[in-house]
Amino acid sequence: MVDPRFSLALLDLIARGRRFSGRFGEVIASPTRDFRSLLRTAGDFLEPAVVKTEQTNTSVVYGDRFILKLFRRLESGTNPDLELGRFLTEERDFRNIAPLAGALELRRPNGELTTLGVLHGFLPNQGDAWTYTLDTLGRYYEEVLTHRAEAPTPPVFEGPLPAAVEDEFPPHALEWIGLYLEEARLLGQRTGELHVALASDPVKPELAPEPVSDFSRQALYQAMLSLANDTFSALRQRVAGLPTAIHEEARKVLELEGKVRNRFRLLRDRKIAASHIRCHGDYHLGQVLCTGKDFIIIDFEGEPARPLGVRRLKCSPLRDVAGMLRSFHYAAYAALLGQVPGARPEDFPTLEPWARFWYRAVSAAFLKGYLPAVASASFLPQAPAELGILLDAYLLDKAIYEIGYELNNRPEWTQIPLKGLLELFETER
Repeated sequence: MVDPRFSLALLDLIARGRRFSGRFGEVIASPTRDFRSLLRTAGDFLEPAVVKTEQTNTSVVYGDRFILKLFRRLESGTNPDLELGRFLTEERDFRNIAPLAGALELRRPNGELTTLGVLHGFLPNQGDAWTYTLDTLGRYYEEVLTHRAEAPTPPVFEGPLPAAVEDEFPPHALEWIGLYLEEARLLGQRTGELHVALASDPVKPELAPEPVSDFSRQALYQAMLSLANDTFSALRQRVAGLPTAIHEEARKVLELEGKVRNRFRLLRDRKIAASHIRCHGDYHLGQVLCTGKDFIIIDFEGEPARPLGVRRLKCSPLRDVAGMLRSFHYAAYAALLGQVPGARPEDFPTLEPWARFWYRAVSAAFLKGYLPAVASASFLPQAPAELGILLDAYLLDKAIYEIGYELNNRPEWTQIPLKGLLELFETER
């Protein structure tokens, strides 16, 4: 892909809608109806450049107009990035995603299709929402340290997150968090609009919403419980190897194992009037681009480590919501752990309560945008108690997944999901 002639040849294949046969089947290149209009605005500058950031796939940008993503891990079936991108672009004209411009697919001799790559319109942006959020957190923590004499501790802002949607923001939230609260609300609104669009086709079997059944609820419970059992076992075996500062939090989490199972049992034992729909599947701040005035949601392939069939399964849209809320929590603590300039270890005790305050305020703002946006849809529980049970379960499942991930990849970061899990049990039902 570093050879510009090859990259341009791939773009030309899509532009011409070419097909050719090889040893493993037929390669099919196809443009979408948006391709020509995007090409007309590109001018003569389509010089390819390989994206150098760490990715699970290989991406090439053509000038400032297209980006081609080639999948490194190929599986039979249509990749959700192509499937959902095609639906949202061509059938729903959803404006807060990068428009799908084309695709490369392999038709095997048995007729099965495999997605090789997807071509999207490349939208001007100011970077991803993760980087932008860390920048705003750096300024927020500066405000806290500047005013710590007059406000040594944050105002009380506790209770279940869905209930916080109805509350006014506490003092200092609007003043010190500032514009980011409105931006989080807008991101929540765009997320809700995305879910409404994904749930809007009642006919196609692969897209039509499916009511939550006793069987699907039991299957979800068993999947969450299995992950929890594996993660608690791994944490118990490896806690001694974690940094000393994390030992106490790890011990407290291990003591909660029984309560974690009880929390998941609420999901098992209570009928919940809701639906499963197609979702983003790997939703976090890194999957959102900031334009300066709005947000663009990208990368609909789901978690690349999961099998394609699993990534195409329908689930509650609250899984995406929980993913974004956990991403806010990660950002709040990552900024304290040296991810922004000027973060000093000695300030951690002073700033940690304010990190939790920021997380709750921003999460409430996100839900203030999200819940009204999906109010007319029928895929979420209408009863507040059922909504709380479902959101709690997904938040807990995500934090447990993160503990396992960090144990295997960044042990020193395990404290972030450990703190997140402990916070979920501070306000008992």
